Amino acid sequence: MSHSSGTAAGPDPAPSHGRAGRDLPAAIGVGLTLGVTIVASLFLLKDLFLLVVLAALLVGLWELSRAFGSAQIRIPIVPIGVGGTVMLVSAFYADMETAAVAMALTVIGTLVWRLSDGADGFVRDASAGIFCLAYLFLMGAFVLLMLTEDDGPFRIVAFIVATVASDIGGYVAGVLFGKHPMAPTISPKKSWEGFAGSLVAGIGAGVLTVTLALDGRWWVGLLLGVAGVVLATLGDLSESLIKRDLGIKDMGSILPGHGGLMDRLDSLIAVAPAAWLILHYLVPVTST
Repeated sequence: MSHSSGTAAGPDPAPSHGRAGRDLPAAIGVGLTLGVTIVASLFLLKDLFLLVVLAALLVGLWELSRAFGSAQIRIPIVPIGVGGTVMLVSAFYADMETAAVAMALTVIGTLVWRLSDGADGFVRDASAGIFCLAYLFLMGAFVLLMLTEDDGPFRIVAFIVATVASDIGGYVAGVLFGKHPMAPTISPKKSWEGFAGSLVAGIGAGVLTVTLALDGRWWVGLLLGVAGVVLATLGDLSESLIKRDLGIKDMGSILPGHGGLMDRLDSLIAVAPAAWLILHYLVPVTST
């Protein structure tokens, strides 16, 4: 979940919102709306959450396609969108082996789809498409694997709360105390003080959600929190590098106060595989 700054080139900077760097009322309102939507879909009907995940990743694909297009990279969006949808549905209703087959066929389909546009840029466009397939839909499949457990909704809550708490803790600590840049050439606003805030909030949220919602051991929550903070930070920095390479500030403007949806998904998709691994093997399933 990025708080990245712009590049040297590009459009005029957006109006300043002080040290916060964003429109906080809009950001909080959008965040609460997303949270209510996620919780409602999780606990009303698991299939609804599948639709929420699918819609989010398809919007993310659209944003990436537009962003890559600014650098003359044409993502084969149709085969990636169709194949990615099949992957998610397979992970939820069948198993990961079926999803892996769907991914392999999508890779082939992407190459075939791009053939008609000729050799110019073939490797560039096909590689970008396969990158999007893995970056979005392969990572997203692990979210749905968590959901398939009997206590899946609570596993999703633990995963999301730990990741979001890491982001909020890092943001608050960075705004209030940030003085030592973590990676100034990638994301100038990220600081080591912010990272410390992420650790405190992420670990606290991980321990609370794992022990209270999943009846797991406290040290598993600590492990989830640490993994969430490290991977969320790496996911954020990776997306910042993508944007810098493409010469853009945000992936989009669909979410007021946040930027694009990908600016919110970058941390979640990076944490999802590790969260599934930790919760699947270290937290026994409880019936709901």
